Amino acid sequence: MPRRKRLVVVNVTLQSNEWDYDERVSLAGRDYRLIRVGTSGDVKAAEDLVWKWSLKADAVAVSGVREAEAAGLFHGDVAEIKKVEGTTKRVPVRNGVMFADVLQEWAIRRVQAEMPGYFSNARVVVVGPAMQDRTIAVLREFTANIDFEDAMQRTDVPVALNSNPITAKAAQVGMYAWRHTPDFLKHGAEAPAGWVSDKLAHWAARDADVIVGAYSELERFGLEDLAGKTVITSAISDERLADLGSRGVDLVIDATPQPFHVVVVASMLEAMVAAALPEGRTVTTNDLVEFVESAQLEPRLLQPNGDKRKSRFAFVIHPLSTQYFKNVEALGTIASLPGMGGVVERAMAYAPPFLYSHVTGIVSPTGAEAEGWLITVGGTPKEMLAHPPEFTYSRLLDAADMSRKLGAQIMGLGAFTKVVGDAGVTVAKQAPLPVTTGNSYSASGALWAAHAALRKLGIADVDDDGIIHGKAMVVGASGAIGSVCARLLALVTDELWLVSPETAKLLALKEDIESEHPRAEVHVATDPSGVLSDMDVIVTATSAAGNKVLDIMKVKPGCVITDVARPLDMSAEDVAKRPDVLVIESGEIELPGEVHMRNIGLPKGVAYACLAETVVLALEGRYETFTVGRNIEWPKVKEIYQLGLKHGMKLATISGVRGVYTDEDFARVREAALEARDRMAEAT
Repeated sequence: MPRRKRLVVVNVTLQSNEWDYDERVSLAGRDYRLIRVGTSGDVKAAEDLVWKWSLKADAVAVSGVREAEAAGLFHGDVAEIKKVEGTTKRVPVRNGVMFADVLQEWAIRRVQAEMPGYFSNARVVVVGPAMQDRTIAVLREFTANIDFEDAMQRTDVPVALNSNPITAKAAQVGMYAWRHTPDFLKHGAEAPAGWVSDKLAHWAARDADVIVGAYSELERFGLEDLAGKTVITSAISDERLADLGSRGVDLVIDATPQPFHVVVVASMLEAMVAAALPEGRTVTTNDLVEFVESAQLEPRLLQPNGDKRKSRFAFVIHPLSTQYFKNVEALGTIASLPGMGGVVERAMAYAPPFLYSHVTGIVSPTGAEAEGWLITVGGTPKEMLAHPPEFTYSRLLDAADMSRKLGAQIMGLGAFTKVVGDAGVTVAKQAPLPVTTGNSYSASGALWAAHAALRKLGIADVDDDGIIHGKAMVVGASGAIGSVCARLLALVTDELWLVSPETAKLLALKEDIESEHPRAEVHVATDPSGVLSDMDVIVTATSAAGNKVLDIMKVKPGCVITDVARPLDMSAEDVAKRPDVLVIESGEIELPGEVHMRNIGLPKGVAYACLAETVVLALEGRYETFTVGRNIEWPKVKEIYQLGLKHGMKLATISGVRGVYTDEDFARVREAALEARDRMAEAT
C-alpha cells in the first residue's frame, strides 16, 4: 500500500521567531509537515521566505502583521502585507481572513448558546485596529455597548457616512484620497484623535465585561483591570493563558481551534485546507466547514480560574415620601423651606432617572458573582397615583434604557413601580432587557418572615421541623398572591382558613390544595370575623386599596399578621392599637458575599426581597421576565425560594409598618401578648 503524501504547509509570520517550529502531524485523514518561520517585522525577509517555500511547500500561510505592530517589531504600512501575500502564485498563499471570519462568529455564537444571555448588553472594548470585523458584527446582535481603541472605529465614521447614499459617494472619494495619502501625513493627522481615543478606551476598559484583541495588542494596550472579564482572542498559548488567568480573567475565548501541541493561527489552518485541494482549486467556505467537521475542530472556551460567571443587574427604586428629598443634600435645603416640600415632590416626579448606587461584592456559594446598579426615578407614590400609568411607564422605560447602557442583563422594579398600572407587563414588553417585579420572592419572603417571627415570639407551638401546630388564615385567598400564600401555609399548619368574597374561586382553590396532599385541614369562608380570634397566623393579601379587611381588635394576642398586599391592608393606626400583635410587612434578605451598596434603609448587605429576586436571577444566569403582572405563579414562588437558598440568600430582618423589628420589639410584643392572655384567662 503506497504511503500517503505528507503535505508541507509553512506559516511565514511577521512575529518574532521565538515560537518557530517544524512539526509532523496528522489531521482529518491527512499527514502534514507544519513549519513556522518568524521574521520579527522584516517584510523583505517575509517576501523572500514566501518565494523560497513556494518552491517546496504545498501552501503558505502569511500572518502576524497586527501582532508584530503591537509588539513594536513592525512600523510600516499594514497594507505592505499584501506584497508578501502576492509574492507568488506557484502555490496557494492564504492570510486566514476567510477562516477567521467563520471561527470568530462560531465562537461567539457558541458561548451565547451554551450560556444564554452571556453577551446581552455586555460592555465591550475592542483593542487594536479594525481587524475583528466579524466578531464585532456578531456582538452587535447582542449588545450596543461596544467601544474601540481605534479612533476611526470609535467614531464609526465609515458606518455613519455609508448610511446615507449621498454621503456614501463622498465618503468613497474621501477614503480613496486617504488611502493614497503618504503614511507620515496619516500618522500626523491621526495622532491627536488617536491619543484621545486611547484615553477613552482605557477608561472604558476598566468597567468593560469583554475585551477583544490579540494577546500582543492586549499587552501593548495594558493588561490591568482584567479581573472578572472575558477575553476574546485567537491562537492563545498555554503560557499566555496562564498569564491571563493570573490576572483574574474569567473566560478566554480562543476563536482558533488548537488541535496540536504547537500553536497554529487561522491562516495556517486555512492553508492546510488549500494544500489538500486539487491543484488550481480555490478555497471556499464549504471547504472550510468540511475541514472543521472532518477534523472535529471547535473553538476553545477556557476558564483559567474555574467555572465562574459574573452577571449584571439593575434595580429601580424611588422616594417613598417627601422626607427622602430632605435627606438629599442638593434638595434638602429647598425641600425644608415652608411650602416647598410639595413643590420639590412634584418637580422631581418629572426628573429623568439617575444612578443612586453601584452594587458590588455579591458572591454566591456556587462561585457565581453579580454586580448591579440602583437607579432612582423621582416620583413618590402620591405623584405616581396623581398621573396616568403611562407617566410612570415612560420613566421606567428611560431607566431600562439607562440599565442597558450600564450593561445590565436584567432589571427589577421596586416598591410602587411594580404596582402602578398593569404591574410591569407593559414595561416588560417595551423594555430593551428582561424585567421582573420581584413579587414571587416577596411573597416567599413575607411568609418566611412570618414563620421566623412565630419562632422568635415563642408563643405559638412550632416544632423542630417548622410545623405550626395551630391555625392560619389567608384573607384574599382567591387572589394571585393570596393563593400562593395559602398553598405555602397548607404545608406547614394544622388548620387553614381561606377567606374571600369570591366563593366559587375559594372552592376551586380548596379543591386544588387538597389535591396536592396538604398537611393542613382546609376550610373556606367569605368573612373572617367568625374565626378571627382563633388564628395564630393571618396573611392579608387583598386588593382592598385602603378598605378595612379585618378588625384587628378581634385578633388573638400573640398573633402574627403578615400583610403582603400592596398598598398595605393594615394601616399604621390599626397596628398601633394592638401592641400585643406582631404585624409584618416584609422579610428582607441578606445577600451573599461582602456587599457594597449605598444605604437603602436596611442593614449592610441586606436587600428587600424584590431586589433579592433580581439578584438571584442574575446569579443563576436567568435573564428572563420572571414575575410581572398581578398573577403570581405558585411554581415560580417555590423555584425562586429554592434558587435563593442555592445562592446563599438568608432571611435577615423582619419589618413592620415602622421599619425593621429589633429584638427589643419582639420582647415587648411577647410580654404584651402574654399579659393580655393572662387577663383573658382571668376574665373567663
